[in-house]
Amino acid sequence: MHIGIFTGVTDESIGPADLARAVEDRGFESLFVAEHTHIPVTVATPYPGGGEIPRDYYRNLDPFVTLSFAAAATQRLRIGTAVTLVVQRDPIILAKEVASLDLASGGRFELGVGVGWLREEMRNHGTDPRTRVALQRERLLAMNTIWTEEKAEFHGEFVDFDPLYSWPKPVQRPRPPVWIGGWGPSTHERILDHADGWLAPVGIPLDELAKGIRELQAVADCHGRPPVPVIATLFDPQAGDLERLADMGIHRTLLGLVPALAHDAALRKLDRFAEVRR
Repeated sequence: MHIGIFTGVTDESIGPADLARAVEDRGFESLFVAEHTHIPVTVATPYPGGGEIPRDYYRNLDPFVTLSFAAAATQRLRIGTAVTLVVQRDPIILAKEVASLDLASGGRFELGVGVGWLREEMRNHGTDPRTRVALQRERLLAMNTIWTEEKAEFHGEFVDFDPLYSWPKPVQRPRPPVWIGGWGPSTHERILDHADGWLAPVGIPLDELAKGIRELQAVADCHGRPPVPVIATLFDPQAGDLERLADMGIHRTLLGLVPALAHDAALRKLDRFAEVRR
């Protein structure tokens, strides 16, 4: 099982280059970062974690800028998003950003995606929350066309473009790994339809995670597909948690450096995670 770090990088936290070097130097396999483009002043959508929306959500750096610095500062570290809000991004531009970062990093990028929860945020991008699942699917399929075809063309309900040229193509072929976040049967079906693995929700008890994995693999079996890789995230790993996740067959566990911390505090937390990993 690979072990990486998940965090949001903000204007108040350790910088992306220093963070990435510290993560790689401590032997972690990957660094995944979060995204919110903004937080509307007036919000009616309940925060999934309960209570107020965390301060970090207001102050996130753009994930692709963050990961560009991370890639330039490291040699082996895999980098990714958890998650990119595809329903808030133009698919032609996003396809180029993903391919460019994958090329510049030497094929180290992974794309975690989610449909989002903050309805006011996505409405500001012109996205109807009621159709965001279908919108994400079409944008991912359109991006895959851009990554894999010389003359890419796509005609759907939400995405429509005539043949176009777009380079670079990703180093990883046919594309960087795509991880879909979410929960339940519809998520499982979407993973099998247009992704490579499951980014399991954060904060769920390990017993529920194990149940979700069994359900996912049962769906894969029904489609004659091999086992689907899974990423889990732990914010406060306890003794035995990593061993249990490894026994579940988890592909990667991300340890949550949350909230985002200033330089010295972040290094101390990474040192503690390194001890837990051992």
